[in-house]
Amino acid sequence: MRKPRPDETAERVKRGGDVPRHVAIIMDGNGRWAKRRGLPRIHGHRAGRKAVREAVEGCVELGVGVLTLYTFSVENWSRPRAEVAALMRFLEQTLREEREELRQNDVRLAAVGRLEDLPSRVQDTLAETTQYLKGGRGLLLNLAISYGGRAEIVDAVKKMVAERPERLRRGEIDEQFFEGYLYTAGLPDPDLLIRTSGELRISNFLLWQLAYSEIWVTDTLWPDFRKRHLFQAVSDYQRRDRRFGKVD
Repeated sequence: MRKPRPDETAERVKRGGDVPRHVAIIMDGNGRWAKRRGLPRIHGHRAGRKAVREAVEGCVELGVGVLTLYTFSVENWSRPRAEVAALMRFLEQTLREEREELRQNDVRLAAVGRLEDLPSRVQDTLAETTQYLKGGRGLLLNLAISYGGRAEIVDAVKKMVAERPERLRRGEIDEQFFEGYLYTAGLPDPDLLIRTSGELRISNFLLWQLAYSEIWVTDTLWPDFRKRHLFQAVSDYQRRDRRFGKVD
């Protein structure tokens, strides 16, 4: 990730209305990108690294507070063993190689999901990188790894029961109470969800948190995603009328 230069488009977008506090992205289309070029699927994932840089840089320029990237789902463990191993090596390599420029751009790092299922080397690298970037005061880059929305809700219930073995009183369980047990506790819900590759589904991603998120879909495959697509999504978001079930 390079140091972002001032971008006139970003400045225009910022003047156009409220910028989302939290942007979430389903990074879809790496496999199709590679297939169209007659390449192994891992080449699509590697090509997607530039798109991640562009998304991070664009969010930094816009002043977005949190960027959550759907990096690896719990369902992805069922993919061919060789592909999963290659993805884990690629994740570890990327964390090591990008951490210095992330630090220069004041970016912090967090991760949500069943992180205990990751290979120990990836867990260690993730922890080291998170520690290395903890002093950042800008964008929080939040990686959803070994993540599933249903798994998160189940894990929240398990954690609640484990920490409160005595009988819970019905009156004390409300949305705010439950949110405290989610992986994303303490983070604002996404204002904007972006999905690439044209698919019209949320794929078990942030099922609780996306209740009132605005959704923007592009046919662009993830490796071809650039800042201009992010700026277009945010500009469209600024034209939405968010009523949260209420009446103007």
